This record gives sequence, C-alpha cells and structure tokens, in this order.
Amino acid sequence: MRRFEVGDQVRIDIPDREDPDHSRLHRKTGLIVEVFEDDAGSETGDPRDSYLFRVDTGDGNAENLRWRDLRPVGNE
Repeated sequence: MRRFEVGDQVRIDIPDREDPDHSRLHRKTGLIVEVFEDDAGSETGDPRDSYLFRVDTGDGNAENLRWRDLRPVGNE
C-alpha cells in the first residue's frame, strides 16, 4: 500500500544531520509528481519500500525519495 499519491503535498524529513541530503532537503516541501515501483520491498521485507516518490520542490529540482523521508504537509 502506498502512503502517498501523485498530487499530494509533502514535507521532506531527513533528521539525521550526517545524511548527505539533510542540509539540502530537510524541511523542504513539494508536490509528488510521479510514483515509481521497484523491488526494494523484496530486499527489505517492507512492501512500502517498493515505491519511490518523485517530489517537485518548486526550485527547479525533482527529488526521488522513499516514504521514510516524507511527511504529509500539515502533520507535524
């Protein structure tokens, strides 16, 4: 089951300051513009990992992120 769908507004949440994407992406908001499926869920044992969400951050960039790095806008 997917947590997000195309058109959803999300906030990127990467709390680990050691993560290379933290300073660049943490707390940015964006719009999910595409959802991809892969086999990551079979590797991790968590079917939610089989979805990769392309998020348009509104600054000319689109980032591909997993559900763990995304929160619905408005849910803090």
